[in-house]
Amino acid sequence: MLPAGQANVRSFRVVPSVPEPLKPLLEIAHNLWWTWHPEAVDLFLRLDRDLWESTAHNPVKMLGQVDQSLLERVARDQSYLHALAIVYARFTEHAQRASWFERQYPAVCEGNDGPPLRVAYFSAEFGLTECFQIYSGGLGGLAGDHLKSASELGIPLCAVGLLYRNGYFHQYLNADGYQQETYPDLDFPNQPVKRLIDPDTGEQYRVHVELPDRDVTIGIWKTQVGRVPLYLLDTNFPENSRADRDITRTLYGGDIETRIQQEIVLGVGGIRALDKIGEHPTVFHINEGHAAFLGLERIARLREAHGVGFEEAREAAAAGNLFTTHTPVPAGIDRFSPDMVDRYLGRFMGRLGIDRDGMLALGRANPFDSGEFFSMAVLALRCAQFTNGVSKLHGAVSRNMWQHIWPGLPEGEVPIGHVTNGVHPRSWISKGLVELYDRYIDPDWQLDPTDHHTWLAVYDIPDEELWSFRNDRRRSLVTWCRARLRKQLIARGAPAGQIDRASGALDPNTFTIGFARRFATYKRGTLLMRDLERLSALLNDTDRPVQVIVAGKAHPADGPGKGLIRDIVKLSETSEFRRIVFLEDYDIEVARRMTQGCDIWLNTPKRGMEASGTSGMKAAMNGVLNCSILDGWWDEAHEPGRGFSIGRGESYDDQNLADDVESKALYDLLERQIVPEFYDRTEDNLPKAWLTRIKHNLRHFTPQYSTNRMVAEYAEHYYLLAHGLSGSLQADGLAEARGLAEQLRRFKRHWPGIKVRNVTTDVRASVPVRTPVHMQAEVDLGGLAPNEVRVQMYAGEVTALGDLVEGTPIDMTHIEALPAGTHLFRAEYVPGGSGRRGYAVRVMPRDDRLIGTLSPGLIAWDQDAPTHISASVSESGATRTTPSQAGSQAPAQTRP
Repeated sequence: MLPAGQANVRSFRVVPSVPEPLKPLLEIAHNLWWTWHPEAVDLFLRLDRDLWESTAHNPVKMLGQVDQSLLERVARDQSYLHALAIVYARFTEHAQRASWFERQYPAVCEGNDGPPLRVAYFSAEFGLTECFQIYSGGLGGLAGDHLKSASELGIPLCAVGLLYRNGYFHQYLNADGYQQETYPDLDFPNQPVKRLIDPDTGEQYRVHVELPDRDVTIGIWKTQVGRVPLYLLDTNFPENSRADRDITRTLYGGDIETRIQQEIVLGVGGIRALDKIGEHPTVFHINEGHAAFLGLERIARLREAHGVGFEEAREAAAAGNLFTTHTPVPAGIDRFSPDMVDRYLGRFMGRLGIDRDGMLALGRANPFDSGEFFSMAVLALRCAQFTNGVSKLHGAVSRNMWQHIWPGLPEGEVPIGHVTNGVHPRSWISKGLVELYDRYIDPDWQLDPTDHHTWLAVYDIPDEELWSFRNDRRRSLVTWCRARLRKQLIARGAPAGQIDRASGALDPNTFTIGFARRFATYKRGTLLMRDLERLSALLNDTDRPVQVIVAGKAHPADGPGKGLIRDIVKLSETSEFRRIVFLEDYDIEVARRMTQGCDIWLNTPKRGMEASGTSGMKAAMNGVLNCSILDGWWDEAHEPGRGFSIGRGESYDDQNLADDVESKALYDLLERQIVPEFYDRTEDNLPKAWLTRIKHNLRHFTPQYSTNRMVAEYAEHYYLLAHGLSGSLQADGLAEARGLAEQLRRFKRHWPGIKVRNVTTDVRASVPVRTPVHMQAEVDLGGLAPNEVRVQMYAGEVTALGDLVEGTPIDMTHIEALPAGTHLFRAEYVPGGSGRRGYAVRVMPRDDRLIGTLSPGLIAWDQDAPTHISASVSESGATRTTPSQAGSQAPAQTRP
């Protein structure tokens, strides 16, 4: 190697020399549309199958290496040119056809009432295809599928990420079965990405961000995902120091300094990059907290453009920000020390118009705790008007985790919703199953995310054809695994006998369990191995054998995760457990092969730790049944006829006990239900009950857990709302944002004076079910007008401990003004069922511009009167019980 500093190395780019008739291949190769169109992949396979495999399915690199004489010959092959013409026509039609979103929402696409909707989707990783490894796992896979579905649905969206020179690590195992990592160069000239060139200068677009004592240059690249442009940021420029050039070297590599630098480049640099190239989004989607610094840059820019204060700019910016959280535990969130925030964000404070305490408070759950670290998730929560989790259960977990940010607000009302994740069907469904769908279902099945009725036609697929497809996928997986295992063992230096046995590893007719995911300890990758005697009996049953395929990476710094991998590998090397195999270097291709070819997809996380999980969705869409803990997406998706649940959603204080109970439940399922049902065949060798489950999977899960459904939900529940609110707050020089900020200041000035005085009710001896309960309250509004507040009766069930649960707010009607600034409000509550019921009275701010969230501290509960009065409601009546205190007025703290 000749180091760049040792000599003046002059570089140039060598590009493929493709004959004119084949030029459409170059256009297709540089647009990742090909990744979800098998007919496009077939074009490259027909050129040179071996080269396609050796280039890791990279059409750009392949076209640069393919033999020139072969290209010249194919350019005269009319059959090939005809196939190319058909694919290219579909490619151009995808970009030009009227989309679902354009048909549903023409006004926002055309910008009839202001700027047209444009969403900017920020993520630290994107999993688009195996050759372009700027992803590590589920988060990146979700982001990539989001872009593909946005392209199919025609959502006006662009995306921003980082272009990692060495991507995420590649995994291999040493002779002892211990994970090792390697970081090969991604070789950008041979990837589906191009420098974005400024037509005025002929040079690559560049922007800068400020780091301590220096500015860092960032180059902008672009890769096309169907209709969606993905802009990627890169710091590898000669004018940067070597350390700064390495900011974008690896994904999730380096130390905490590297992490904050990457997140500044992504969030701050990403906003500047969009402005530089002329992209003007109206909505900003923050996919996990890594990009949360974009909130600060947007606030600073609005202040500079309109001469307003921090609060006015924050309200205007937050209205257009959506934060999607993926992390169910605080420990998984990036947090930076106050000293680090001082060094990296000190230059930002002047632009924001806040001091050090104000800056630190933006990232603290408790703004008054001077020792608390700065959390990127908290920053995102405070800078985004809208927040969501990624499954129904994760939404509830997130509301519990972040409730303390909104003191006094019941957990169920914490302003965090959910949009359950999905996967992109055309990227993950096997080509053979797509062909079945095209025969038996409407060919446009992938284009309308709201059409679930179409999927009833799944039941028209003949059992014989469906079972033939499943057997073909298992055979294909086994053949591929044998070849991959052999390569692994040769590279590992395994004995010749062990290498030879790899050729006969696995059986194409044996029931196959798949387990593939990140090897974090909470995912419990060895739960199936907890009772080796029962596992051995399953694997070695002569009539109904079982085999297990495992894959996954541990983070380079996760020693316990690496230890789990080593344990599995060592076990698989014994003759008794030879039907267990471990596949190295888990990536998109391995995931695709396994989720298409296994029979059961196993998932064993500690409940509450899996935000969503998407690999099980990919499996389900291929007719692979799920067997999982009720966590993440499976908690809401599972029904007995569609798959199998390990337990019933129990929680345990003792983790060792949980592992014992749930491993036994898993063995019981396999022994008594799953394996027998798979091998129970009719006279024509069809597992009828198993096939019925498969059809239920395909019919329900494919439309429901598709990113087409997911992206449509984001559009209809968040993007359109944020677009409208942001537009109204930013119109006329931020007039509405100024008004909202002033109204919030008014609320905070007067809120300490709000008191709920006298609460009375007509509850006496009994309350028959469904009989109206009338209540009135005298409320001192502290100088606010009745139309500025929402006085509510908060009614629900009362537990044995006196807590009010499952509460529902009921707006009270203003009746009249009373002396001394007090006002009378009344409400009616109709108990819907028997049992102990109660209510509390509270005061909330009223402002139509407070959509999606609530300013922390702006809630006042009944203090002088009992917080709730409970009554035991039955068919015969109820008796009033002693009042109890259930809440307290939150301090009127301001949003930091």
